[in-house]
Amino acid sequence: MKPRLIIIAGPTGVGKSATALTLAREFGGEIISADSMQVYRFMDIGTAKPSVEDRALVRHHLIDVVNPDETFNAALYAEKARRIVQELHEDKKNIWVVGGTGLYIRVLTGGLLEGPGSDEGMRNVFRQEIERYGTGYLHERLKGKDKAAAKKIHPNDAVRLMRALEVIELSGESIVARQREHRFGDRPYESMKIGLMDERERLYEKIDRRCDGMIEKGLAGEVESLLARGYSESLKAMQSLGYRHMAGYLKGTLSLGEAAARMKRDTRNYAKRQLTWFRADREMIWLHPDEMDGMRKRIEAFLSGR
Repeated sequence: MKPRLIIIAGPTGVGKSATALTLAREFGGEIISADSMQVYRFMDIGTAKPSVEDRALVRHHLIDVVNPDETFNAALYAEKARRIVQELHEDKKNIWVVGGTGLYIRVLTGGLLEGPGSDEGMRNVFRQEIERYGTGYLHERLKGKDKAAAKKIHPNDAVRLMRALEVIELSGESIVARQREHRFGDRPYESMKIGLMDERERLYEKIDRRCDGMIEKGLAGEVESLLARGYSESLKAMQSLGYRHMAGYLKGTLSLGEAAARMKRDTRNYAKRQLTWFRADREMIWLHPDEMDGMRKRIEAFLSGR
C-alpha cells in the first residue's frame, strides 16, 4: 500500500499548527513541516515555530534543518521529506504534513518539475534589477518573453518571476508548458488535503494579533541576534516577513509602528497569495478551523481506506 498523508494547509495565521497538533495527538503519528521558513535555525519567533513543549507532545520533522545563510529549496525539501515519509510508513505511523508553503506540498505529493538548473549569475542580474526598478519591471520583462507565465505569476512574486525568466532564457521553453507536460504526475502517496480557511476579516484580525504577538515576544531582539551572528540582512531568509521589517526598525529607517504596520500589510498580502495557490488545487477540502468533528470523520474514513 502507498503511504497515506494527511495534509493540513492554508494561509498564514489560520491555525494550522494548533489544529494539526490536536489531531496528531488524537490519531497518533508525527508531523512533517511544509514551511519554507521553519527550516532555518535561530529564526523562531518570526517563523511561528511550534514550541519546544508542542514538539515534545508530537514529534516534528524538517524544523531547524539549515542555518540562515545555507541553501534550502523545494528539491531539497522533497528529498528529505520523502525519506521521512518512508521511515514513518515503515514504522506504521500516521503521517501529517502541515504548512503553508504550497510548492513544498506540491513537490512532495506530485514530484519535482524537471528543468534547467539555476544560473546564479543570471539571478544576480535579476536581483539587481528588482532592487533598482522593483518586481514590476521583471514582470513586464516576462510579459515580453512568456505571456502565459506572466499571466499566472503575481507581479510581486520575485522568486517565481526569476525562475520563469531563467527557464525561458536557458531552455527557450515556457515554464507553463513544462508544468502542463509534467502535471506533477508522480503520485507516490495517497493523500487527503484539508485546507483551513476563516472569514477574511477574522483571518486578518488573527494576522494582526499574531504580528503584534511576535513583536511583544522579542522579534526585534531575534533579528538583532541574527545580525550579531553575522547573518546579513540581504540573505533570502532575512528578507522574509517580519525579519526585513525589524531590520529596518533596527537600522532606524522605520519606526517600530511603521515596521509593525508594514509587517501586517505584507503578511495579509502573503496570505492572499497562499489562498490563490491552494484554491487552484481541486483536491483541497476546505473547512473552518472550528470544524474539528468534520475533520475527524474525514480522517477516520481516509485512514481506514473508506
